[in-house]
Amino acid sequence: MLVASARARAGATGRAHGLLAAGAAVGALTTAGGIAASIAVREHAVHGQPGWTTLGSLLAFGIAVSSGLLLVGLLMLPGAAPSRRGIFRYLLDAVVIAAALWFVGWVAVAEPTHALGDRTPFWCRPLLVPAGIAALALGVSVITALRAPRPRGPLVRVGAGVTLVAVAGMGLAGGVCQGMATLAGAGAVALPVALGIIAFAARETGQGAARRPSQRDQPGTDRSPAPSRSAGDAGFEVDDELSRRGSAYAFLPMAAMAASALYHLVRGGSFDVVGVLTGSLEGFALVGRQFLALRDVRAYAERLRDREAYFRELAHTDPLTGLANRRGLLSALENDRVAGAEAVLLALDLDGFKNVNDMRGHDVGDAVLVEVGQRLRMNLRPGDVAARLGGDEFAVLMWARPAEATRAAARLLGVLGGPYEQETGTVFLSVSIGLASCESVPDVTTLLRNADLALRWAKSHGKNRVELYDIAYDVKLRRRTELEHELRGAIDRDELHLQYQPVVVLPDVRPVGAEALLRWQHPRLGKVGPDEFIPLAEECGMISRLGAWVLHQACHQLSRWLAEGHDVWVSVNVSPRELHATGYVEQVKDALRAHRVPPQRLVLEVTEHAVSTDVEELIRRLSALRQTGVRIALDDFGAGYSSLGQLRRLPVDILKIDHSLVVKEMVRVVVELGHQFGLEVIAEGISEQRQMAMVVDAGCKLGQGYLSGWPVPAEHFEARLDSATSPARVVPVPEQKNDRDQNAGPTPRRAQNVRAVDSAREMRQA
Repeated sequence: MLVASARARAGATGRAHGLLAAGAAVGALTTAGGIAASIAVREHAVHGQPGWTTLGSLLAFGIAVSSGLLLVGLLMLPGAAPSRRGIFRYLLDAVVIAAALWFVGWVAVAEPTHALGDRTPFWCRPLLVPAGIAALALGVSVITALRAPRPRGPLVRVGAGVTLVAVAGMGLAGGVCQGMATLAGAGAVALPVALGIIAFAARETGQGAARRPSQRDQPGTDRSPAPSRSAGDAGFEVDDELSRRGSAYAFLPMAAMAASALYHLVRGGSFDVVGVLTGSLEGFALVGRQFLALRDVRAYAERLRDREAYFRELAHTDPLTGLANRRGLLSALENDRVAGAEAVLLALDLDGFKNVNDMRGHDVGDAVLVEVGQRLRMNLRPGDVAARLGGDEFAVLMWARPAEATRAAARLLGVLGGPYEQETGTVFLSVSIGLASCESVPDVTTLLRNADLALRWAKSHGKNRVELYDIAYDVKLRRRTELEHELRGAIDRDELHLQYQPVVVLPDVRPVGAEALLRWQHPRLGKVGPDEFIPLAEECGMISRLGAWVLHQACHQLSRWLAEGHDVWVSVNVSPRELHATGYVEQVKDALRAHRVPPQRLVLEVTEHAVSTDVEELIRRLSALRQTGVRIALDDFGAGYSSLGQLRRLPVDILKIDHSLVVKEMVRVVVELGHQFGLEVIAEGISEQRQMAMVVDAGCKLGQGYLSGWPVPAEHFEARLDSATSPARVVPVPEQKNDRDQNAGPTPRRAQNVRAVDSAREMRQA
């Protein structure tokens, strides 16, 4: 059976079954010889006869060979030992148990114990080897039963069979050696039974291995199932046998040896060479096993340290760029104690990187970030720490004075601002850098905050520049934070109000319209300028709420003026964020409907900056607004964003000249351009008589500026309307639906615009 099983299997499993087959064959031959010898013993039993002693020695040798082969085959079966190195450990553990068993057995049969009395067999030296192997087989069986992975029933049965073979063979050889036919016959019967147990159990083990391929069948692998590991734990195995190891295998045998030795001494016995050697073997086995255990623990601790260092490096490294991450930068700042040292922290942010991800895709964006990391590494000195904090934010810890670090940062502007060649095309970026010195900061948190403040200052003042932290940034940050907090409740506390700056007819400076300007009067902070809180509202998301409030307040005031008979219109500024909101058109309709304002009396002013975002989307938004009947004014024209081609396509009604165009020829060109496109033109920023004369001479009929009127509260503007030289008369404005194609080029729009902008007399003059 074992030969057939060995031929049906390959690898380590096949070799294990081959050793079992060889051991069984030797055991079978020894059994046959022992049976013949036992028959001869029964017929010619003569105690101490030298021939029987020699025959017993031969049988003992055969049993020793058979048991040894079976024992090695058992250890090579799949799952019996965790690895090839584990076999040696298993043998040491088995020796600990075997030596104790052998010692206890020796005490039992030695003088003066004689545990069996007169039936105690006399000593036969050839039985030393099979007795030792029997004890060793029992030890291996116990260790296998304790340590082998589940299911371990077949392995335990094989071990029990090997132990029974050794014991039965020892009985057979001992019976022949001592002329005891009964003992030899019992051994002769038990030995083939034990071989049958091994054959059936080994076949079952082979079938299990066939169903579950073992790692032992693969060269260079361990014989026990490897513990589950994650991908990050590759190359790091925990010694499972070490972690599950107990102390009973050593404690119980030592206790048994100590008890038997004490009993032997109490009975008046003495220890000969065999007893001393057995005790020494037990001690050396325990010392060797503990030495291996300590070596395993030491190797295990070293692997833990390696893994700890690996995971620490992994936790402090950015996986994309290979630079340090935020945790790594903080670790460097803490470990090097940079607070108060001659070091500078650079905070870097890529300008316009979001557009790269949106337009080119995240793969291109990641490739650009990788190249940024490479450029940083190549342009830093040894000892400097470069880190990627997240997204497109980077940082550099530079060991230098502020002046030297500033020069290095200026060089990095050019290095990082160079083109990035990608497969999809060249990517152009700039970088903003904020610097904070470590010399005057009390801790790392303050250093990071100062560098971030300097970076925000650099980005808010034009980008692509280097800013060194200044204490004034703290004051501005505190005010900004306080303004943001107070602005959120300004509407509810009734701190906001509108002022109206007149739009007048030139040159007699008679008001025909007004621009509604938002003002904030705080009870503690005083007057807060719009140039301060309007950008803040755009950044913190408050601009839509403020715009809705301004729209309703302006429409409410306009409805009152119209009800009182004033021929006037009001313009309201619209931010790009409001303009691109999905519900803004409905919001305008609701305001007009709620306050009963004719749509032509409301002008929505769009800054020229909005043209630079997305012209096609802007045209769609403005066209939807003009379909409601309101008029659109392009504010700050001349700031440089729009082109003549865009101006032809934009659905606007009024062109407001930026105050920077103070040259006479430029004013004339813009006025003629607006008239060519059928637009009404308003000159902004008129603050001197010279500018007034220049605008009038250029043919501009409408103006706005401090010379013609400051922004004033509604009641002051109303008083000016009342005191106008020409009494205001209501001119009916016919409702006209503008269904012209905005992309068809300039069309005559002047008549409709003038009726909505000027009084009746100015309309006839135009």
